[in-house]
Amino acid sequence: MILLVDLCYKKDSLSNYEFVRPIAKIVEKNFAVKHYTELVPEEVKKYEKIILCGTALKDKSYLENIEKFAWLKSVNAPVLGICAGMQVIALTFGSELTEAKEIGMKWIKLVKENKLFSRDLYVYELHGFGVKPSNEFEVLAESDKCVQAIKHKEKEIYGIMFHPEVRQEEIVRNFLKIQ
Repeated sequence: MILLVDLCYKKDSLSNYEFVRPIAKIVEKNFAVKHYTELVPEEVKKYEKIILCGTALKDKSYLENIEKFAWLKSVNAPVLGICAGMQVIALTFGSELTEAKEIGMKWIKLVKENKLFSRDLYVYELHGFGVKPSNEFEVLAESDKCVQAIKHKEKEIYGIMFHPEVRQEEIVRNFLKIQ
């Protein structure tokens, strides 16, 4: 079973249709959607994979609740953080946010081959912040403005700043193949 974490400002918001449901459509089956405010650490551990979905550009409520994601440090399942999800992962592991607004289609440059993708990509961006990763992460891709993809050095925890649900669905499918 795959857990899709809704980072939108409130449960069942309209943003869910733009940021969570497209990921659910790619995943197709065997998934549950939970709003981040409803997560219980013991419950999170029962999932085989976890995806932290993105949210609207002006939605920052998840940033005020980073302590709710402490379970990320002890989870053993592969995790993928998309946009806001990457920010959550990064902050949980001691990274910093930087101002780095990007909107629209942009080229990102592969820095290190990885299980999600192995080439430069043309991706859809919609974020106001970037990430200055702590030394717990390796950088996988970057744009002219910011780091675009990271991986935890010891765990199968990935963050991507762009939105694969728009034009790069295979990245989500590649994540689902990770054991």
